[in-house]
Parts: sequence; structure tokens; C-alpha cells
Amino acid sequence: MTWVQIEFDASPGSAQSLSESLQEAGALAVTLQDGAEEPIFEPHPGTTPLWHITRVTGLFEAGLDMERLIDALQARLAPEPVPPHQIRELRDQVWERVCMDQFRPMRFGERLWVCPHWSTPPDPAAVNLRLDPGLAFGTGTHPTTRLCLEWLGRRRVVGSQLIDYGCGSGILAIAGLLLGAVHAWAVDTDPQALTATRQNARENRVAERLSAVPPEALPDIQADVLLANILAQPLTELAPTLAGHLGCGARIALSGILREQVAAIVEAYRPWVQVDPVTYRGDWALVTGRRLREPGA
Repeated sequence: MTWVQIEFDASPGSAQSLSESLQEAGALAVTLQDGAEEPIFEPHPGTTPLWHITRVTGLFEAGLDMERLIDALQARLAPEPVPPHQIRELRDQVWERVCMDQFRPMRFGERLWVCPHWSTPPDPAAVNLRLDPGLAFGTGTHPTTRLCLEWLGRRRVVGSQLIDYGCGSGILAIAGLLLGAVHAWAVDTDPQALTATRQNARENRVAERLSAVPPEALPDIQADVLLANILAQPLTELAPTLAGHLGCGARIALSGILREQVAAIVEAYRPWVQVDPVTYRGDWALVTGRRLREPGA
């Protein structure tokens, strides 16, 4: 059996209308994906986050009159034109196997692996975090997540209290617990992310040592390790808050930062943090440091 796929690169204003129109036209599936390497790390609760360029894909059974579909889309989007699109035929395949082939075990540093449940850990004696691609952000494939995991894998976190601020799937909090942290606080504004984090913690048998909470429910604690993989603007705004959750000498790792945003982040945290040399992966940066004894010390 064959299928027909139509794919658009749409603006945020037209992406939702396109999605609804494809569903009304009988699409078997409609997906929205990042079309321009622009990750969204912290969507607001109750919203459908859309990228600056959103790739909208509709899957149909073969035989659909695509010209009529385009006409119907044009009528709905008018006066805006139908975005640029591609139409291609797909052969039938086992879609679960396609997903399994795309996500394989990944190593971070010497001892930490992230492995989908369907795979056999390459090193059973290593620290193996079991995580499947899902609805919440964070499976280890994005450079910012890799930077954080590699940094965490090099730290001695045994016996520490850890905060993962902007937790997404909970991957950083769970990795910290598997590496020996006593307790992790996973913080996110998105209820879906908190649900995914709790489920992933249960599957990795660390749920009893993890608390997944919205920011307003995070208690006034001082952690030994704090990671925040979000975006430069909220990181800047949160500098006093995050610094306030660091015990003296505690380690902090900040990511979701582009090269040109590093200087502003360093300046925002300088009153509280002695900043290490910045680590880069492509266009992305990881800013790390240690909490000073006193502000400005």
C-alpha cells in the first residue's frame, strides 16, 4: 500500500489553520515540527508552541486529488497564499521500526548512556538512562542537551541535591539521580513536561527521589548542582532566582544559549557565580560556574 505526504513550511500564523484544514480534508495524521533548527524549550501551559518556520505535514491515503486539496487550503487561508509545499509518495512500512531506527543509544562522557527501551545498552555496567522519544522536549539529541549531559557526566554528584530548571522530559534530573544525586527537583511551567518527567522517573526507578513541580512550588532550597537548559532571555531574567537556589560553592550549568548571547548571560550571573571557560557545540554554548561565597566576592 502507498501513501501521499504533503509538507509545508509555514509561518506561526498559518500553521494552525493548515493543520486544521488537513485534518478536515481527511488526513490520517498531521504533525508539526521545527522547520529551522529553532528549539522551543519552555512552552507556556495550555499553549501549542509554534516555531518561526513550522513544518506541517499531512499524511493521506493514495488517490487523493491533491489539486482540490490545495484549492481548499487556499480558500481557507485567503488572502494569504498557500505556503511552499512538497508532495511525495510513500511506500508502506512499519512506522514503529522507522522510529526505532532513528533513535539509538547515545553516550555522554565515559559512563552515561541514554538508551531507548527497545535497545540493548551497549555497556550494561555503565549508567544507562532509559528514555524514548515522546511529547516533552529533551531526548539528548539537541546540542544543548548533549552539552548538559556531558557536563553532568563529568561531575561528582553522589550525595548531592540537584535542580533541573526547565526539565522538559526530565532527562537531566534523572541522569543526575542515576549518577548518585540524593534528590532532584525537576521544574517546568508546562504540565505536560512534569507528567512526562514523573513517568520517565518511574521507568528509571528513581521516582521516589524526584519531585516534579512548577516554578511556584519549588521550595526555598539551596542545591549542590543546578542545570537550566531553557533560553537566553528567561535565563537572564531568572539569574537572581537561580543564584538564590545555589549553596556556597554549588555548581551551575546554563544552556539553550547561542554564541552571540554568551556575554549577556555571563554578565547577568557574574554577581553570584565565578564563571568557567565557556563550552561550545556548533552555534550553541554551555555556561558553567561555581557559586561565590558572597555576591560580588
